[in-house]
Amino acid sequence: MEPNTPFTANTVLILRAQGMGRGEPELQQRLLKTYLTMLLENDYRPQAICFYTEGVYLACDGSPVLDELAQLAARGVPLILCKTCLDTYDLSGKRRVGIVGGMADIIEAQWRADKVISL
Repeated sequence: MEPNTPFTANTVLILRAQGMGRGEPELQQRLLKTYLTMLLENDYRPQAICFYTEGVYLACDGSPVLDELAQLAARGVPLILCKTCLDTYDLSGKRRVGIVGGMADIIEAQWRADKVISL
């Protein structure tokens, strides 16, 4: 791959927590920020990023990765947020990036992907 050539993989990322992995919340958030930053720096573009359960907080006011997600969306990566989860956590008015979808949208993204990575 040549430098600065976008690499779009038929991979879907699943974000279901407010960070990456398990451990202290600050560590989880720092790991996710690093992960998303490296995707941007290397111009890796997943087919979609799906957010459900507490993962929807990442696309809302106060998220430590809001800038990185906005940059991915600007590069054409669909960010799909679970409507039920947004409503459950009363976050519908606090969403800053992504599209509101349903479980059908998340299932479709997963089934169309060659690979699904849950962070």
